Amino acid sequence: MSLIVTGTIGIDTVQTPTGSAEEVLGGSCAYFAAASSHYTPTRLVGVVGDDWPEEHRRELEAFSAIDLAGLEVRAGSKTFRWGGRYFDNMNERETLFTELGVLEEHPPAVPQAFYDSTYIFLANTHPSVQLGLLEHFSERSLVVADTMDLWINIAHSELLELLKSVDGLVINDSEATQLTDERNAVTAARRILDLGPRFVVVKKGEHGCILAHQDGIAVLPAFPVEAADVVDPTGAGDSFAGGMMGHIAAMGSTDMKTIQESLAWGTVTASFTLNSFGLSGLSQISRAKIDARMEHFQQIAAIGSHS
Repeated sequence: MSLIVTGTIGIDTVQTPTGSAEEVLGGSCAYFAAASSHYTPTRLVGVVGDDWPEEHRRELEAFSAIDLAGLEVRAGSKTFRWGGRYFDNMNERETLFTELGVLEEHPPAVPQAFYDSTYIFLANTHPSVQLGLLEHFSERSLVVADTMDLWINIAHSELLELLKSVDGLVINDSEATQLTDERNAVTAARRILDLGPRFVVVKKGEHGCILAHQDGIAVLPAFPVEAADVVDPTGAGDSFAGGMMGHIAAMGSTDMKTIQESLAWGTVTASFTLNSFGLSGLSQISRAKIDARMEHFQQIAAIGSHS
């Protein structure tokens, strides 16, 4: 089954209590594809400027299962750049600068060879851009989107239109509250189901996630990571989505059981992202390491029955 991701490729500068990294490869597309490529071949559609470092291309090419035919390098344009600083608890951060660059221009072109993609992930970008890109995939069997507080604020009507056209939405708990005016994450997720999607995944950071599906509710804890092992949380949410969608595409099923299982794979995959700056945590692992960590996760998350 063909999985494709559309979204941003960027250059990040990050400060955390454990250190800092200057101009590392980032963006929703990059983290998602790096994660999902451990499960299934992944097509990437994104755009960068001609200032994009060649070393960043080589970093993506090292993930052999990523198809970069949809990566456009636009002459005369500047790559999206973001800088942020995380506070001591690593759950909160402030944006130091954002340079939209090429993101202020027209979206990247989708190669015709990608039109037959069946599993679509619309990574975080303007909802109207997400809708426009979606029109290329007439054979789609599952479409999942990500969004953020900015679009809820400034593109609310466009976001509501998008939700009518997707099967799933990935969103964090504060954004779910912002979108629905419901403080309870389960109630907020159910309200989002009324807007169109078949399922909603509400991310709660170190407290795990909630799946609200037309067929029921499921919850999953986060993978326990010691504070000393958290180097940089940037991209963890995109890595979670990549692991989730990679598993779904590899299984070739979209029922609730498969989606519920996919949350565990996404959680385990994202835990590797936390261990280093940029994509290093995802590039230094193998599927065998992911499987071993999943086995450990299953053991510690098991709930026995009472006789």
